[in-house]
Amino acid sequence: MVLPLQQRAANAVELMDDPQCDPRSLTNTYRQFGLVNRLFAGWRGLYQRELAPLVRLNQGPSAPLRVLDVGCGGGDLPVLLAKWAAQDGCAVDITGIDPDPRAAAFAATRPVQPGVTFRAAHSADLVAAGDTFDVVMSNHVLHHLAAPELAALLADSAALAGRLVLHNDLRRSVAAYGLFSAAALPFRGSFIRADGLTSIRRSYTPAELAAAAPAGWSVARVPLFHQALVLRKGYAGAR
Repeated sequence: MVLPLQQRAANAVELMDDPQCDPRSLTNTYRQFGLVNRLFAGWRGLYQRELAPLVRLNQGPSAPLRVLDVGCGGGDLPVLLAKWAAQDGCAVDITGIDPDPRAAAFAATRPVQPGVTFRAAHSADLVAAGDTFDVVMSNHVLHHLAAPELAALLADSAALAGRLVLHNDLRRSVAAYGLFSAAALPFRGSFIRADGLTSIRRSYTPAELAAAAPAGWSVARVPLFHQALVLRKGYAGAR
């Protein structure tokens, strides 16, 4: 007998992935992503541990650190990272891409943030164009992907990144499901709670994620039931 959440619900479908979903609820979801990611996704710690050292290394005569956010959704994370870098007295050049035109359209409505641009594109498009970045990252993307899509994203990421790949995602557990179910109750008029619970069911355990990744990648635990799939290329990470 398979207990709830013991097995990954790889075929579950999130409401926002439906092209015919309610547009008002989808817009509210993009708007609420910013707060959700600040509260639950662990990016402040990831920025301080992984990105800030690289940001500081790329100051002075060299160009700002070039970062690619794959599947950026509503665009809140590139803006947040750019603001943190500015608070540290540093500049970054962050490109957010998403193949979903609805996400790209919402991101385009954001107020201009220095160092941040958005594009409607797939990572494979950038590989084909010969683009490169210092860092390739994503947030809550991996669990959306079927096995061939995951393999393709990791291959694209390795081709595009010169120093670091950092894919942050949920870590499936009964505790994560129960706590998010309660914590997301205030997020109304959107798909945040329903899709968040589906996302947890679709997400990997650390062992599953490590088994799905090629050699050279590692899985790092991130607070609040997250984990990062990491590839370092000539960069040993923070000490």
